Amino acid sequence: MEAGPKVRENSGRLNQPAFVALPPPLRARVNCPHHFYLSVKDLDGDKVRCRFARPDRGECLSCTQHSFIELDEEKCMLTFTGEAPAGQYFIYLMAEDLIPVPKTSRLTDNAPLSSVPVHLSLTVEEPASRCSDEPVATGETPEEDATLFVLPYQEVKFNVNFMSQLESVLELAVVGPPELYRTGFKSVGPLSMMTVAWVRSENKLARLLPICFAANTKSLQSEPRCVWLYQREMRTLPAGTELRCEGTEMNLVLPVASLGNINLDELQLNSPTCPVTYNNTHLRARIPLTGCGTKTVHSGSELVYTNTLQSVRPYTVVSRQPSLILPLACRIPGAQVKGPQYKIGMPTEEETFGQVTFWMEFHLPGQGPLAKFTRIPRLRSIYVPPGRVRREAESPSWRNITSNSSGAFESRVDQLDLHVMSNCSVDRAELMVSNCIESETEDFAETSPILEQGCAASNSTLEIVTTHTNSKVYRLHLDNLEAKGSTMYIQCTVNLCIATMPSQECPDPCARSINYRALINSVFTKTYTIRSGPVSLLVTTTSTAIVSTNTTTTTSTITTTAAQKKTTSHAPERASTVVAGVILTTVCIFLRNIFLH
Repeated sequence: MEAGPKVRENSGRLNQPAFVALPPPLRARVNCPHHFYLSVKDLDGDKVRCRFARPDRGECLSCTQHSFIELDEEKCMLTFTGEAPAGQYFIYLMAEDLIPVPKTSRLTDNAPLSSVPVHLSLTVEEPASRCSDEPVATGETPEEDATLFVLPYQEVKFNVNFMSQLESVLELAVVGPPELYRTGFKSVGPLSMMTVAWVRSENKLARLLPICFAANTKSLQSEPRCVWLYQREMRTLPAGTELRCEGTEMNLVLPVASLGNINLDELQLNSPTCPVTYNNTHLRARIPLTGCGTKTVHSGSELVYTNTLQSVRPYTVVSRQPSLILPLACRIPGAQVKGPQYKIGMPTEEETFGQVTFWMEFHLPGQGPLAKFTRIPRLRSIYVPPGRVRREAESPSWRNITSNSSGAFESRVDQLDLHVMSNCSVDRAELMVSNCIESETEDFAETSPILEQGCAASNSTLEIVTTHTNSKVYRLHLDNLEAKGSTMYIQCTVNLCIATMPSQECPDPCARSINYRALINSVFTKTYTIRSGPVSLLVTTTSTAIVSTNTTTTTSTITTTAAQKKTTSHAPERASTVVAGVILTTVCIFLRNIFLH
């Protein structure tokens, strides 16, 4: 780094080096060209240029310049050509600030005022989809390079929203300053969101602080985006200023002589309903800690009450008169704070939804605990792009009939109903099934999708509409599924949702129109992963009913009596399953939690 004190020739002031925002670890795919724009700022208004680091100048060690990485030095933009094998690579750059000169100038000796190193990592992965399928930022997400001005003890908060049509977002990766809060991460179908917040406490950090974020799915990454926090410089308070923090209010006394040409009639607190009085010598304000727009934030172990005295003018008035912004704060150690203001206990998942359990059941059409819905089903197409919804027959059909050694006949099931169930009894709780995959082996070494982001992966899967909000039923057409053997296994990711207002509904992950407000105004459980046992795809027809049930391994078989042609089954009491062995409740829990850094 070369960023020592240097006097600027154009102003005589000390130069301030350029700032470069560090994005989360970058991802790209083989044969998919991609641009990576670096967000840069300079407090002096200088032009910022980026170049590759040079080992001969001692700027890096073992820093090979990759042939598949191109750099636009003037725009600070990296281009990945796509011509690289899968692997992890490192990129070493230098960001330099230069005094801006007119384009018509012939100045050739415009040496950089400082050089700041930037080290990036790039992971190249094998392609799993088209090159244009990555998530995109939408909704209330701040614009790229947006600047948010921060006063002392002010809390800056914004929402990050992403849309990912192909794969669900697994995480929102964020890089930012110390004490950055990341809360409320939700990923439902193609939608994902998170709230990012930062409280400016006493610190020795730079005046410009970047926050960069990107959405990661299993194989995709969004374009990284950065916003900047600008810590406003505050002048020393004039002599005679006094702010007393008391039990229920803070009292401000400010010498009028220190306010210069400030129009005192324009001064007000966060709430205009709270009076600010003044005479010839002093301005006074009594500011309650629970009113007048006073805000409460946490700074480390302290509770901080904040308000602002500032000049407020009508929007129609244009004035060259000076204005005042005076932040006010009372800091109270956590050990001295009592009452609900210091710590608010949020209800746990169990307190909201109860002790939840999820499981799967498999039934022939028209059978099982929801037979009244599956016998003559009302079908909903959840395939995108939508295909023609074919009305199902009332009873299943069988094909490929073969005889086994015992004289029974085995036939492969054409249609099967997948029931995803929960034990939640809260009236407004809704079960949401995000993804389901099937495999011919128990280890899921090779899989194919059934549901992706709540939508069917093909037109072989239809949803059966029921009035039970704590369960979902899907009609599977096995002819078109990847499983060609006699057994398959299924794994699904699920959670429960409750809309916070009775007039609202939880978001539909497979809806054609996206409603971010439904995502924001809903409460979710963490995401659970459930797996089935072996699901037999064969039906055995004999002269007598032969039923095998093993509650230890939770397996069962379908049997049919030859005389009655009626399917009967006996399965574990809790599940009432008719196709092989089905239920493992919450075998694996992937907890999507929010960490505080």
